[in-house]
Amino acid sequence: MIGILKIAFKLLVNDKGKYAALLVGITFAVFLMVQMTSIFFGILHKSSSTVINVGAKVWVMDPAVNNVANSIPLPDYVLDAVRSINGVKFAVPLYSGGALVKLRSGVFQSVTVMGLDDNSLFGRPELVEGKIEDIYAENAFIVVQDEEIRKLGNPRVGTDFELNDHRGVIVGIAKVTASGLFGIPTLYTTYSRAIQYIPSTRFTISYILVEPKSRDAILHIQEQVRLLGYQALTQEELMQKISNYYKYQTGLGTNILIMTVVSFLVGLSISGQTFYTFILENLEKFGALKAIGAKGRELVYMILFQAMFTSLVGYGLT
Repeated sequence: MIGILKIAFKLLVNDKGKYAALLVGITFAVFLMVQMTSIFFGILHKSSSTVINVGAKVWVMDPAVNNVANSIPLPDYVLDAVRSINGVKFAVPLYSGGALVKLRSGVFQSVTVMGLDDNSLFGRPELVEGKIEDIYAENAFIVVQDEEIRKLGNPRVGTDFELNDHRGVIVGIAKVTASGLFGIPTLYTTYSRAIQYIPSTRFTISYILVEPKSRDAILHIQEQVRLLGYQALTQEELMQKISNYYKYQTGLGTNILIMTVVSFLVGLSISGQTFYTFILENLEKFGALKAIGAKGRELVYMILFQAMFTSLVGYGLT
């Protein structure tokens, strides 16, 4: 059998041009499938960027919320009720909303504003410039340094702008684990400043961030929040809920799935046709092997070995 496989390998690589064509076909097929799959999972990862960056273990929200970007404000009494639940170490409010800022150049730009709890600043990003204490200064904001920061004119510490007739000043530049999905820059400030600067409804709490005393206390907290008429989800559960929303309630999941299947079929047809032509051109050699005593199953093993070897090399090149 080893001798048969050696012959198969020599037949495969003997004609370098045909072998290169096979590798190109396989590599192209794998590239298409990996590319589309990566785009799909990248989008799902970015859709949960707020959850990942804040890092709270439990999120309290309205049961109708299916996407972290579209929050439903919670009444203030819910925060007090959650804080009184046995097993809660602490609970803080989080503001998350959109705003329109006017840059010094006169350009208007949409931004996402995250309002952190004034006392604890729980969920604050890691700063690469500035000091976190400066967020308490007048008109202070922290900008996230990601691929969207250029839309704000690549601001530095001290850059000012206008938000709803209020002056804002960049006092820090932060980095986060995951950037947003929709290409909108992100600003951080205190909760009180966010609700003061941005017009809002009667209720202003977007989410309540809960730190449980222990992992075992989460189920009890979730049950008590459910009795209040609201929903408490762990970080993993919220990320899964957001993923399900984009996969099943928008056209995103279906479209990416269709594109992935089409990519697979296109790549498979290219590589399959190329390999089929290779086999036809070597029929005489296979016939000669059959004539000198090679068994039919051994010829099948040769073809399977050639296909597997070419696939693995093509996958490796990708």
